[in-house]
Amino acid sequence: MRTHNVWVIVVFAVSLATQVLPGTAFAQKQSVPKPQDKLALGENEVKQLLFLMDTTRNGKISKQEYMNFMEAEFDRLDKNKNGELDPKELKHSDLRASRLNAVGK
Repeated sequence: MRTHNVWVIVVFAVSLATQVLPGTAFAQKQSVPKPQDKLALGENEVKQLLFLMDTTRNGKISKQEYMNFMEAEFDRLDKNKNGELDPKELKHSDLRASRLNAVGK
């Protein structure tokens, strides 16, 4: 009789585990965020930045367009106009993703 009770408990435990564990694994899989492609995350901002640089509107950035843009940004950030950027000037820069998101809208 005791052996029979043990078998009943084992069968019950196994049947319970086979029903509960797959659901738990599925729930855990659903709760884990999918890794995102870091390159894809910044793609919209890059397109907007390129739109800012492309003064000829040919869909490409020449070296001169790039250099002109970078020089203008440097000059804008160099608040004390000493030809150098210090940490304070960089910290207070308002060039953020929110500024880039506003481009072309």
